[in-house]
Amino acid sequence: MGRASWVRRARWVPCPRRAVGERLERLNPRKARGFRGPAIYHGEVTETDRPARVLVVEDDEEIAQVLQRSLRMEGYEVRTAADGEAALDAASAYVPDVVILDLGLPKLDGIEVAKRLRGADDVPILILTARDAVESRVEGLDSGADDYLVKPFERQELLARIRALLRRRPPRGSASLVAGDLTLNPDTHEVARGERMIELTQREFELLEYLMRNERIVVPRQRLLEEVWGYDPFATTNTIEVFVSNLRRKLEAGGEPRLLHTIRGAGYVLRA
Repeated sequence: MGRASWVRRARWVPCPRRAVGERLERLNPRKARGFRGPAIYHGEVTETDRPARVLVVEDDEEIAQVLQRSLRMEGYEVRTAADGEAALDAASAYVPDVVILDLGLPKLDGIEVAKRLRGADDVPILILTARDAVESRVEGLDSGADDYLVKPFERQELLARIRALLRRRPPRGSASLVAGDLTLNPDTHEVARGERMIELTQREFELLEYLMRNERIVVPRQRLLEEVWGYDPFATTNTIEVFVSNLRRKLEAGGEPRLLHTIRGAGYVLRA
């Protein structure tokens, strides 16, 4: 069975938001209370009281989109990367709890990505690939991966393997990100400017966290679309401008100096 047949079998079927919300209410009332549709995360939390983060490294956009939407509906926070170099950048900026890694990647193959990830961190790595030969499995596991799953696969098995990897991983600490007088705690989702607490939406929090992890680096709008919004078909560069404007307003509500700057023709930079 090839890639196309797997995608047909696993294709995401959109549901009306009200219908999905009603179904979630029956299955998990706590998850359903904040439900606003598949593109926004509201779900289960880890031991550190925040959603577990999954980095999906897959160069096939259709497969990546299926995985992203499915995982988000299970309560995970998800980012995607389409090549090996982007995967390493995302792992550094996003700090995932689990990495789902394809092997046939452009720029840098999955084996090399696994080796570099393992050399820098103990993040669990699940290789998800069509390569089913014993030699490929051995090479993948020897490169530093913790698990290996062959496409096509059953969705429930993938989810079970992710849960198993998360159980074996010690919880991360609650190290806050700091930029001047701005602090952000990724675990508690608390943001403060000096002594003033700031309330953000989930997407605003994700945007601010990404910019703080890339402090003093000019981030293009297109990269923000890919890293923060993923494969959301409704997100555009205008969407980013609206969120940046709202975020800037909240950060400066107490009369504090500007931290989030627009670099004309280049993108945005957070600079204290």
